[in-house]
Amino acid sequence: MKKYVLRRFLQLIPVLIGITFLSFAMMRAAGSDAITELYGDKGAVSQEIIDAKRAELGLDKPFLVQYLAWVGGMMRGDMGVSYISGKDVFQTFISKLPATLLLTALSIAMTVVISIPLGVLTAVRHDKLTDYVLRFFSFVGNSLPNFFVALLLMQIFSIKLRILPVISKGLSIQGAMLPTLTLAIAMSAKYMRQVRAAVLEELNKDYVIGAKARGVRGSVILWKSVLKSSMLTIITLLALSIGSLLGGTAIIESIFMWDGVGKLAVDAITMRDYPMIQAYVVWMAIIYVLVNLITDLLYHALDPRIRLGVRADA
Repeated sequence: MKKYVLRRFLQLIPVLIGITFLSFAMMRAAGSDAITELYGDKGAVSQEIIDAKRAELGLDKPFLVQYLAWVGGMMRGDMGVSYISGKDVFQTFISKLPATLLLTALSIAMTVVISIPLGVLTAVRHDKLTDYVLRFFSFVGNSLPNFFVALLLMQIFSIKLRILPVISKGLSIQGAMLPTLTLAIAMSAKYMRQVRAAVLEELNKDYVIGAKARGVRGSVILWKSVLKSSMLTIITLLALSIGSLLGGTAIIESIFMWDGVGKLAVDAITMRDYPMIQAYVVWMAIIYVLVNLITDLLYHALDPRIRLGVRADA
């Protein structure tokens, strides 16, 4: 097990390096930078001032020099300062994490509460009225874009009923309800169909038929065998969602003015704030790498076939 974890960690190091290098190169190839965004439309600013500011920030140096300087600073725990605000990048980024973590936790919890019971119900009620109705609503929920759902929920709960704020103010459960519901509707609609497919596949296997023939109750088979066997699919889905949510949902956070890392990334991209964008890229890379590693370890713990395969390779 230790060798497996160590090998996975070593495999992820080149991935992180490649992601940071490519993102750094793509931003520099965009043809603009923070200085252009700040002074580009101000005719009164002389070219000498622009060149001096660019030199101060190191933007006049060759690409590889800039990249190596940034990597070296990051290895020392220094991610630089924002080109726009002048504040420390790491501290600014950390200050936005609580909002994103709260939104992630609430969205995942609501998605699990909605999608797993309804997915199991549609599988058990296969080709019956309940199945058709729930599948119709899941199709509708999966088809609606998030920004449209957000505006619709605003219209209903904020403008008509006046029970939830239109724009989130501070870090509160009430302010998080609309963005959470917006994210959960789309994820639940998609994952309900996946849970249904996974449970149906298990229900049609020989061990279920054999258990029924021995007189084992259907509820016992469902909750103790079928759901346990379907957990690998469910864990994969949740892991993917956690990774994307922890990276910040830029559109939803911007619509509701939820002050998380997604909104921070949108603002940084708009202003070409390279240090802040790079901090976001590193965060996203680390999150997906860790989520994939944790998912692999959970697979290893839950599925004996994978566990035996790992031992054979080690």
